[in-house]
Amino acid sequence: MSEETKKVLHDIISKIPGVYCILVTDREGVPVVKVCAENAPEGATKFGFISTFGLAVDQGSKLGLGRTSTLICYYSEFQVVQMNKLPLVITFIASKKCNSGHILALQNQLELLVSELSIVVAET
Repeated sequence: MSEETKKVLHDIISKIPGVYCILVTDREGVPVVKVCAENAPEGATKFGFISTFGLAVDQGSKLGLGRTSTLICYYSEFQVVQMNKLPLVITFIASKKCNSGHILALQNQLELLVSELSIVVAET
């Protein structure tokens, strides 16, 4: 399953210009699958950075905004798009010029992948 998953994610990286890295993690930021291009920004894939998604989701819920489905953060050199697919989180790290709409359009395509990985995570 892991090699097939990595192939699907590599295909996505090659089809969307500017996507550096795709990570599938659990809610705490522990990596399940990580696929990166050679030019991926090093700091953006660190555990401490990725794990902040859970904190942001909790804060949104406390404000009464409902369940967070997606977070998009823009930085000086790159952007991070995180999709809430509990028990998993899908994180895309891309250039600041990457079309985030192309990334968001992948949500339906990734549903099957996420459901299969969720089963694996639940079993461990």
